[in-house]
Amino acid sequence: MKKPIFTFIASLLFLGHATAQENRLFPTQPNTSEIYHNLEKLGFLGTALYIAAHPDDENTRLISWLSNDKMARTGYLSLTRGDGGQNLIGPELREQLGMIRTQELLEARHRDGGEQFFTRANDFGYSKHPDETLEIWNQQEVLEDMVQIIRTFKPDVIINRFNHRTPGTTHGHHTTSAMLSMTAFESAALKTAFASQLNRLDTWKPQRIFFNTSWWFYGSEDAFEKADKTNLLEIDAGTYYPWNGLSNSEIAALSRSEHRSQGFGSSGSRGSQTEYLEYLEGSFPTDKADLFSGINTTWTRVSGGSKIQTRLNKILSSYDFKNPEASLPALVELHQSISKLKEKHWKNIKLKELEDIILQITAVYLEASTNQQYVTDGVTTPINVEVTNRSSKDITVSLIGNTMIQLDQLLVNTTANSSISIKGSLSIPQYFLPTSPYYLEQPATLGMYTVKSEDERGQPELQSPFAVRALITINNLKIYRNLIIQYKSTDPVRGEIHEPLNVVPAVSVSVQNPVYIFNENSQMIQVSMTANTDIKAGTIELCGPTDWNIKPSTIKFDALNSGTVRTYSFEVVPPKNESRGMISGLVKIGDDSFSKEVISIDYDHIPDQQLVRNNEAQVVKPNLKNRATTVAYINGAGDDVATAIEAIGSKVFRFEPSEIPSDLSKYDAVVVGIRAFNVSPTEMAALQERIDTYVKNGGTLMMQYNTSRRIDPDALGPLSITLRESV
Repeated sequence: MKKPIFTFIASLLFLGHATAQENRLFPTQPNTSEIYHNLEKLGFLGTALYIAAHPDDENTRLISWLSNDKMARTGYLSLTRGDGGQNLIGPELREQLGMIRTQELLEARHRDGGEQFFTRANDFGYSKHPDETLEIWNQQEVLEDMVQIIRTFKPDVIINRFNHRTPGTTHGHHTTSAMLSMTAFESAALKTAFASQLNRLDTWKPQRIFFNTSWWFYGSEDAFEKADKTNLLEIDAGTYYPWNGLSNSEIAALSRSEHRSQGFGSSGSRGSQTEYLEYLEGSFPTDKADLFSGINTTWTRVSGGSKIQTRLNKILSSYDFKNPEASLPALVELHQSISKLKEKHWKNIKLKELEDIILQITAVYLEASTNQQYVTDGVTTPINVEVTNRSSKDITVSLIGNTMIQLDQLLVNTTANSSISIKGSLSIPQYFLPTSPYYLEQPATLGMYTVKSEDERGQPELQSPFAVRALITINNLKIYRNLIIQYKSTDPVRGEIHEPLNVVPAVSVSVQNPVYIFNENSQMIQVSMTANTDIKAGTIELCGPTDWNIKPSTIKFDALNSGTVRTYSFEVVPPKNESRGMISGLVKIGDDSFSKEVISIDYDHIPDQQLVRNNEAQVVKPNLKNRATTVAYINGAGDDVATAIEAIGSKVFRFEPSEIPSDLSKYDAVVVGIRAFNVSPTEMAALQERIDTYVKNGGTLMMQYNTSRRIDPDALGPLSITLRESV
């Protein structure tokens, strides 16, 4: 049985440097100045890897500068996916929040030009010290992933976001990321370190490692001014780029603003901006103004590469911004020259970059799409392949199907500015697994995700199995590309939309709430089922622990059409004694059983996400006395805490911050929702006097998580609060 893989890789042949706020799945054709910039990048053979702990830890200004000013191949390694944080835009937490932040990081890299990597480390929440972090993370597994990424990406330069020498002064994850980076810097070059990787990878020794410091790490700007800067490199990262009309800091702000679930929208700045890099280990730069100085980043680092740079220089000097196609013959010859090189690493990287440029110059547009976003195993759905040649050249495109993909036409001969649509079909094999993030397929621990395949580790997501293979022939040069089949639609507000194509189970099942807390009385628990295709009659039941009584044992249902949702109620009676256990819905249709829940995550700034998991909920009968009969809940960014309070027997009154009654004395407790001060700072500040009076008169107030960004600490509650900044 083949395994379906979940991805959001563009189905197009080009991805220009994005400046507008389009989703990265949306097609973008670079202008001629951007194409020239991409040509310039062909001449720089250097790689930098930035390392930190979480989404949003990365310095987008430095990543953008490395990618666009230095024109280096640049990556960001975030040890975690940010699963342990809070969510400003919706109710998703834990693994669902990690899914959102993974995609936000990919959108950020789409803005600043970097690549994205992860380890298997699970963000379990705030940690006070690296010792605590490494008690929960599997140090060897995290280090193994970091070494694998270094050996694969082959960075010349590594940059740490945090200081490895100051454990206990900041988030434990932060310091740990720097500590492990120092170890990985040395280990990647050792044949004795993670030797099993050497069956498919070579050892790699980065040339040097830095710490991206600032005045904050010195305690004050005054202390930083007085500090010894012998080992510090000063970089002006405020470059203005005429090729796209933006400063480097403006690009960095666009990248930073993709972290919407954390409320990190940023305004672009202009003018000189200084970044500081502290030299840690390796060779010291020969020029302190250039972190790559002393490292050969030209074509001469590759045997036989000196002639490549000469050819490239001629192409750059003769490039016609009004007619970039004039460079096509020379680019084809350059491709032939690079293809003859024996060294594989830079050869393969630069051939891919060059082929992208050739497709950008000819503005070839290839797209594979379907009008279905969700399909089930065993079904066949129509697809459409668009082939458009917007150049003045005749271009041939050969389309290659497979056992899943059938096309009405395989060979397309295009003339200048012509377009053709080819019909076809996609057949999903029987028992094809539903689409879900690869790193969530196996049970995880508190500190680590489980990923069996070594090849999958480190990747943000895996490539979709639903792709049309295309062979494009331009000036006798053959270029292969995969056209990922996407769901394409037109929204009356957003316009043209591209989203991933997802496989769903024939029936999805879910229990209404994640936790049910019982006293002596029974509760009615609702189980919903969704028919994702036409289904026959069957039964649904609620399975639970043997000491809990569930009535009825089964409920019959008739045949249902695709898209139909049905909800059924079961009475659950707790045992007499204290107890806890798991319940789950189960649908049976003939010999087939269904127990998977499909969770959809839909936000405009990232591709739609889908998580498929076992549906289950926890039932608990604790030895609990609840004296909070009535609770006023002030809504924040979105959470399920109010529902949990109701589950223990309280009557909860939910209020927006602007709707809080003037008299709170009738409530046994007041609970402030997660990030309420971040979401509604003005309204929450206006409530302070009422909350102060409530507490002074003996009321119980519970405050939940807020970030310190853009908050007056004096407005956080009735007691004096001192905030200590942390990075």
